[in-house]
Amino acid sequence: MNPLMIDLYAGLGGWAYGGLTEGYNVVGFDIEAWSYPAQLVLQDVLTLHGSQFKSASLIVASPPCQEYSYMAMPWSRAKAIAAEYRNGKRDVKKLTALFDACFRIQREASEAAGRHIPMVVENVCGAQPWVGRAKWHYGSYYLWGDVPALMPMTRHLQHDGEKVPSGPRFVIEDRGKPRKMGHAKATKNDEGIKNARNWWSDGLGNLSATTSSHSVARKQASALIAKIPFSLALHIARMYKPAYNPKNLGPQSPVAVRKEEG
Repeated sequence: MNPLMIDLYAGLGGWAYGGLTEGYNVVGFDIEAWSYPAQLVLQDVLTLHGSQFKSASLIVASPPCQEYSYMAMPWSRAKAIAAEYRNGKRDVKKLTALFDACFRIQREASEAAGRHIPMVVENVCGAQPWVGRAKWHYGSYYLWGDVPALMPMTRHLQHDGEKVPSGPRFVIEDRGKPRKMGHAKATKNDEGIKNARNWWSDGLGNLSATTSSHSVARKQASALIAKIPFSLALHIARMYKPAYNPKNLGPQSPVAVRKEEG
């Protein structure tokens, strides 16, 4: 039997591609019918009960991040909205409802299964003042939940002893060997960078220049920005893929199997 991965707020399937590569059966949940590489269920995550995922080996999630990102901007309106949440004029529980639902679902799934089901939740840096400090970040992708101790790294690329002046380049550490993954200005092919520049609209990176905030175009652009890098998705899927021992005793962690065999 292939292990099961549940993908909440599935989007364009960034998490799913990593799971499929590692041999998981992947089921995604979203309210938008995006082009998704696995089985997609159109359902509001807030209506899900975790007990239906008791057979899952891994839960991953990328709750919408637009409001967190907006409040992190240096604009007077963004600062005013953040202040309204802090002084109680706006309900913080409503702000964090989609994020909090992930951990409720994990708790319900684990209780139904009688075991802990690991979960990794991704969001933006700007979510931290509202949901707590992230355990790790992979470039611009911040992670909460059961983040493995061993994670891939991103770092600024130095050129002749100086940082590239036009913006950060990132490299991914691949088995100890640095591997360049992008250019100074972020494009859709850059790993570890959430940035809409050069993806859309007027050629200047202005998403709002030609499209309204509720348009299909803007929604698609947001989904592209939020898509999990393949190398990160593959790493998480690999870390939590169950191993099976030769005595057919069922799934065990890879660490447990190695101890038994050695």
